[in-house]
Amino acid sequence: MQRRRAAKLVPSASQVAPATALWPALLLFGSGAASLVYQLLWIKQLSLVVGVEVYAVTIAVSAFFAGLAIGGAWLGRAADRLQRPLRLYAWLEGAVALLGVSATLLLAHSAAPFAVLERSIGWLAWLLPFALVGIPAIAMGGTLPVLVRASVPDSVARTGGRLYAANTAGAIAGVLLAPFVLLPALGVQGSAMAAAAINLLAASVALALDRRVVAPSPVVERDNVGMTREERLALVLYAVAGGVALGYEVVWSQTVVQFMSTRAFAFAMMLAVYLAGLMIGSAVYARFAARVKDGWAAFGALIALAGLVALLQLSWLGSWLGDSQAAMAAWVGAATDSRLAAMCARFTLAAASLVLAPTIVLGAAFPAVLRLCARPSQSGRGVGMALALNTLGGIAGTVLTGFVLVPLFGLVHTLALLALLAAAVGLVAVFVGSQGRSRSRWLVVAVGMCSLALGVLTPADKLAGLLTQARGGQVTYYRESRGGAVAVLAQGEGDNAFHRLYIQGVSNSGDTLPSQRYMRLQALLPLIIHRGEPKSALVIGFGTGITAGALSQYPGLKTRVCAELLPAVVQAAAQFKGNYGAGTVDHGLDIRLRDGRRELLRSDQRYDMITLEPPPPSAAGVVNLYSRDFYQLAASRLAPHGVLAQWWPIATQNDEDSRAMVRAFLDAFPHATLWTTELHEMLLVGSNDPIELDAAQIERRFAQPSVAGALRDVGIASPGALLATWVGDRAALERYAGDTPAVTDDRPSIEYATWVRRDEIVRVLPELIALQSAPPVRGASAELLADMQRQRDVLFTFYASGLAAYEGDRDQWADALGRVMEADGANPYYRWIAQGAQ
Repeated sequence: MQRRRAAKLVPSASQVAPATALWPALLLFGSGAASLVYQLLWIKQLSLVVGVEVYAVTIAVSAFFAGLAIGGAWLGRAADRLQRPLRLYAWLEGAVALLGVSATLLLAHSAAPFAVLERSIGWLAWLLPFALVGIPAIAMGGTLPVLVRASVPDSVARTGGRLYAANTAGAIAGVLLAPFVLLPALGVQGSAMAAAAINLLAASVALALDRRVVAPSPVVERDNVGMTREERLALVLYAVAGGVALGYEVVWSQTVVQFMSTRAFAFAMMLAVYLAGLMIGSAVYARFAARVKDGWAAFGALIALAGLVALLQLSWLGSWLGDSQAAMAAWVGAATDSRLAAMCARFTLAAASLVLAPTIVLGAAFPAVLRLCARPSQSGRGVGMALALNTLGGIAGTVLTGFVLVPLFGLVHTLALLALLAAAVGLVAVFVGSQGRSRSRWLVVAVGMCSLALGVLTPADKLAGLLTQARGGQVTYYRESRGGAVAVLAQGEGDNAFHRLYIQGVSNSGDTLPSQRYMRLQALLPLIIHRGEPKSALVIGFGTGITAGALSQYPGLKTRVCAELLPAVVQAAAQFKGNYGAGTVDHGLDIRLRDGRRELLRSDQRYDMITLEPPPPSAAGVVNLYSRDFYQLAASRLAPHGVLAQWWPIATQNDEDSRAMVRAFLDAFPHATLWTTELHEMLLVGSNDPIELDAAQIERRFAQPSVAGALRDVGIASPGALLATWVGDRAALERYAGDTPAVTDDRPSIEYATWVRRDEIVRVLPELIALQSAPPVRGASAELLADMQRQRDVLFTFYASGLAAYEGDRDQWADALGRVMEADGANPYYRWIAQGAQ
């Protein structure tokens, strides 16, 4: 063991007095809130710069955490040498405000420069996002160790644990403020300004507090003591524990989502519960830190126990959780009359059932390790190094778990491996670190054995089983991949049997006949009405492969490209009927595994048609494909007379959110039309050039056998039936959108909109039907016009039957559907719905 010098260590001159001991906690509460707001904003912006591929986002976000680590190690050590560390803290908060706002502003304009740099200098282009998020993170990383240094009177564990809890409580506030308040009200840049205001307030308070402290004579540090072997061991073990803890988070994020949602609110509640556990554990341990006799035994037991508890929480998940969520949501909904509050209650219960208990134990490990590695005289260095190494371990754990362990072993076995690694950390702590012979070391051994047994006994397909319990049907495909769990369930019966695609436990699409109808129209309708001779097409979002596959039925296409994020989704293509072998035997389809926006940014390739079928716009991150900025980018990648087709799921968002999306579309495309592809779906078609409907051209293209066959199978049997899906032109869309503010990258309103109201389609669909006008078809024959009118009458009578069903008017539903079946009973689309209603 390294010998220490005997010189007396002098406490910091600006040490906070007992009368003002509450202020450090309040300062770190505000600092934590601001930091989490920045973090959420930058993750969102980074997805626009580097793409939403899991590799890209992980690498970019790692730069943020690396900055935190550098700041903690460097600035914590620097604080030990300062007579007034509170002044340094104030400067750090001011720096965070300036750098945070600057980074947010620069990130908003970095997507195109990054794409250009990546093409010209390769991986060196990553220095741009690294610098933008890493530099301000250095200042953020120093705030906690610097303020601990300014506050610690004797016990680093007690003071550090208390302040860590306060900082984490602030982080919870930031996690909830961003999606529920700041982003909906202020947008991205406004939210950064609000966070900066909190930083500046903290800086002002710190300076005022510093002036109240009487400074003694200048202190000359004479005791520059290096770390002991025990301190170094504690830091190494805490670094490994950081990797394990972030590995847990990767597993939890993919496990709990099937009980939650892909909405930003769900992720916020999940993260808030995670942070709440850390806060509670740290605060409780800090309160009783002085009573702990064997610090090594406590630290080792906590790390090992967290793994066992995490496994226990996963193993006991079952149908009881869904039942409890339903009861909780019903109670909260009745009490608040708010669907959003009810859904957030569901999310909180799900997250708490899986995450809360193990994170409480993990939170207690922070003050526990401070007792082992941080001295009161060098508290800045000790706290800073603990945070730095734990953060670096977390980066490694995130990468290893997400990119290696989960794809190789699956979620359940990955969690078991992490729990065993945690048990190994605990064993090293009690057998190598501890000098005593306490019985607690055998407790850690027992915990490790229990973790091993539980990992072996928990079925590897447990999560797939839970999915079938919640959604019904039989699993025909299941993959736990680096980007999320992808499953296909066989559901329905008889002629109405189908397969449905689930990503992260959330339904994305299926091969029901209504789904095949709108997806084939999504691909073929824009090609049929194209003014020129379309030769190239891009589909953004593979899904079931039905839209991408339908392109193969249009003979004139020479280039067919599809951008898809998840390889596992493409690998599931064989499960779905009606996709013409897309993703399997259709070798003419060029599938590029990247997000659609990134595909357009990285390439100058132009297309005659771009069609978009991403998840609904309310899903977290998907708004990147529904904003005015994206539409403008896509418009720049259209060839002359090129068209862009945007899927519009009218049943999954509120009317005001649909208006905002339409306004964004209209702002980007001077020429726009609206079509209805299915009862629940609309189709926006936009272009930089006039969209003209030429009857002869439409009839000629429809008459191609492969095109006619593909559309006939989904109930579009003639050019008249195709034209019957017309709703209106740009003027009609302008009336609908009105003066609603557009969705933009800075104001992603639909991502943070309130929960969709029940049966919103009953309000939205009649408004859209009221916009309908006769399609301006040039050169149409009397026969074509008569067929089109006949088909329109039947189609909108069918829609009336659907609306009556939603409203519970069974008599009107039966009457309208009966008239539809009498007029066109052989139509596969109407027949499929009628059979399902029997």
